[in-house]
This record gives sequence, structure tokens and C-alpha cells, in this order.
Amino acid sequence: MPKTVVFSEKAPRPVGKYSQAIKAGDFLFISGQIAINPASGKIEENTVAGQTRRILENVKALLESQGASLKNVVKVTVFLSKPEDFGEMNRVYSEYFSEEPPARSTVAANIPGEGALLEIDFIAYLGD
Repeated sequence: MPKTVVFSEKAPRPVGKYSQAIKAGDFLFISGQIAINPASGKIEENTVAGQTRRILENVKALLESQGASLKNVVKVTVFLSKPEDFGEMNRVYSEYFSEEPPARSTVAANIPGEGALLEIDFIAYLGD
């Protein structure tokens, strides 16, 4: 199965040796996202709610570049720097995935990136 590197100017540029996303067959694997504003290249939000919103908006833009939307997301993994931030993240997340939400795992982790409070990765199904 061929794989294709996906890149969108409307999402943050990778800060390391990885792709924004990889399309493999009918699936789109989106790398872990921290709350970088694609225009400035910096984390500008300092709350979990603000960072969650920025990440989800960035992912929406990346999905739209492939003719998809958040409705195509089938699996999400959330990495929180502090487990007690789950409620704040979940409130914003629920605004974006209010109906038929994807499968999700949430774990506590040490998040790389100065000021990053969480990281989220996504898998989307682009087929029929």
C-alpha cells in the first residue's frame, strides 16, 4: 500500500523529523499536535482549554486540505501533562465531537515543547 506525506500551510510546520500526516490507503494518520499557531509558529494559549481549541482548529484545517472533516476522525489519543486537566480538555473536545465521537484514549505524559500542556494525535478514515 503506498503512503503519501500530507502537508498544509494552514497547520503548524513539524518541529522535528516527522510529517504533519501520512495518508495510507483510506486512512490519514495525523502526528501528535501541540497548540502551535501556524501563523506565528508559537504556542500562544496558556490554558488547557485554549490549547485544546487551537489543536482541534489546526487538525480541522489539515483534514479540510484532504477534503475531510472532524467527522472522519475514528481514533484520538490525548496526552495530558496533568491528569487533573482532563475535565477542562474534555469540555472543549466535546464541543468539536458532540455526536458520534471517535474512540479515544487519554493518558498522562511528559509533553515536549515549552509551554505545551497537552498533545493530541488523530486517525481519520477517508473512505466511503
